Amino acid sequence: MMAGNIFAGLLPMAPEAAERLETLLARPGLRIERIVSSGHASPAGFWYEQADAEWVVLLAGEALLRFEDETEARRLGTGDWIYIEPGRRHRVDWTAPAMPTVWLAIHHAPG
Repeated sequence: MMAGNIFAGLLPMAPEAAERLETLLARPGLRIERIVSSGHASPAGFWYEQADAEWVVLLAGEALLRFEDETEARRLGTGDWIYIEPGRRHRVDWTAPAMPTVWLAIHHAPG
């Protein structure tokens, strides 16, 4: 049996600390991750472009998520979720520096 608490271990992070990514469950065609950010952003010029689809919800904190095909970044707050189609280029422009931003990301094979 697998069990845990999604909010365990959310100690304050120094801005220079690396964003934390933890795989909670992985099965063929499915991966569930917890991502903890604190003042993090994607590197300049970097875009995620994933073969899998991704459903992501912000469980705590705030973030700006940008899609290459949109002119404005989307502001996400606690409880906001979004579905990202495979191959859709996106990046994180900003996460709140004063608190942990906790993401739950579910990646699945297309189809």
